[in-house]
Amino acid sequence: MQYPVPIAKLMNSFTKLPGIGSKTAARLAFYVLDMPEADVTQFAQALINVKRDLTYCSVCGNITDTDPCSICSDSQRDQSQILVVEDTRDVISLERMQEYHGLYHVLHGVLSPMEGTGPEDLNIASLIKRLEDERIQEIIIATNATAEGEATAMYLSRLIKPIGIKVTRLAHGLAVGSDIEYADEMTLYRAIEGRREL
Repeated sequence: MQYPVPIAKLMNSFTKLPGIGSKTAARLAFYVLDMPEADVTQFAQALINVKRDLTYCSVCGNITDTDPCSICSDSQRDQSQILVVEDTRDVISLERMQEYHGLYHVLHGVLSPMEGTGPEDLNIASLIKRLEDERIQEIIIATNATAEGEATAMYLSRLIKPIGIKVTRLAHGLAVGSDIEYADEMTLYRAIEGRREL
């Protein structure tokens, strides 16, 4: 059976989202069909608003509805530290912890020669510009523990250390509640490397 054109178009739109196959797209499209019109309008408006009202902070690259973002504008935050992350979602995760009170810088990716992503494709130039601020004393690199994340961390370290600013890396290792016998070698290596005094 062929779907009516409006349903087919909606299903096609849903399949453009990550992790949504044709069956899930059909289920979502029919769910939208059964929703009250006011809810559908509100949902559609929320999609439009995300594209229209959000931008990237001109200072740190985080997603925001004001420029500069609320984190960069907060004078109560520790102005001596910048935590460098791959993605805006990383900022949200770290902020949920409510333990880090410094600033952030979002790279919008990692170095990946296989995918053709070089330093010029990342938000690195604005990070280096930020280092002209004499208050900055430490850069904390929080890229993921992947080959690309490690390469990006090393690249940034080599770029920043000659400026005379301390460069640190988040410790990686065993997750809380995990068993040593099930951990892979790299996780165990990172756990030992990132150990601290009790």
